Amino acid sequence: MAHPIRHDWTRAEVAALFALPFNELLHRAHSAHREHHDPNAVQVSTLLSIKTGGCPEDCAYCPQAARYDTGVAAQKLMSVEAVVARAQAAKNAGASRFCMGAAWRSPKDRDVVKVAEIVRAVKGLGLETCATLGMLNGEQATTLKQAGLDYYNHNLDTAPEFYGEIIHTRQYQDRLDTLGHVREAGLKTCCGGIVGMGETRDQRAGLLQTLATLPEHPESVPINQLVQVEGTPLNGVQALDPFEFVRTIAVARILMPASMVRLSAGRQQMDDAVQALCFFAGANSIFYGEKLLTTGNPDVEHDRQLFARLDLHPLEVVEEAGTVHADILEAEAASCGNGCGCSAAA
Repeated sequence: MAHPIRHDWTRAEVAALFALPFNELLHRAHSAHREHHDPNAVQVSTLLSIKTGGCPEDCAYCPQAARYDTGVAAQKLMSVEAVVARAQAAKNAGASRFCMGAAWRSPKDRDVVKVAEIVRAVKGLGLETCATLGMLNGEQATTLKQAGLDYYNHNLDTAPEFYGEIIHTRQYQDRLDTLGHVREAGLKTCCGGIVGMGETRDQRAGLLQTLATLPEHPESVPINQLVQVEGTPLNGVQALDPFEFVRTIAVARILMPASMVRLSAGRQQMDDAVQALCFFAGANSIFYGEKLLTTGNPDVEHDRQLFARLDLHPLEVVEEAGTVHADILEAEAASCGNGCGCSAAA
């Protein structure tokens, strides 16, 4: 295999990939992509926030943090009936996976019991389930697994050495511990980060190296481009060069060739040509719908037209060992939008 699955990438190796001439990097990334995936298929999904706002964390990018004045009002956890109604509507629209998120730093046990009830009900509709609720302990992860949860999202956000510039209310190890609990419970992981927060290229390499050297590569790797929101500390930071974002997608594909690499938050700020380059570089998953959490997302019709122009098609549903590997969800969502590990972005 020309692009084997490795877990021993060094920072120097990752930095060297970033430094390749642009065309050479894209060639290597696309070759890895074709080796492991259909190059013209894209997984399509959307998030539903089941509990929005009021988060006690201080993530500098997140409009859901209670300490920032961003216009995002705190809401209570949705009822089982309300979530099931949205899940049924999503299924009727062609959904195979239903993703749920809540803006907690770490849910209380009683919260997990309530979410488990929601997961169980959604699972009863025949949908694959995904959740992002913040930090979990082992018992909580097991409770969600037993309720039928398939995937859990918890992002690393950035490189270990830059993390303290962005978040002070939890440690990097807390995120790694949650991922460990999730893996031990038998859940699949969705884990990525955010770029364009003022980090250096070497720090972007550090984020991807950390992801690529986890005991298991995340099945889904969302790469979020910072969505600047007025009222958050990162509003006004210098925007990331679009080609540097494409480089990040390409390096992620080379490092984790079998994972789904997801264009997550920030697609609204990308023109069609940049998105096309990202798909060529190995992105094969997007969020689909008119709203991505609390920030905008390209509308459904525009995405359909873009897929048609690029001869792309949604990844077909393939059942393997009881798991569905495609998700098409046209449900409105309302939450962070920046890949916040304490909220519903993924």
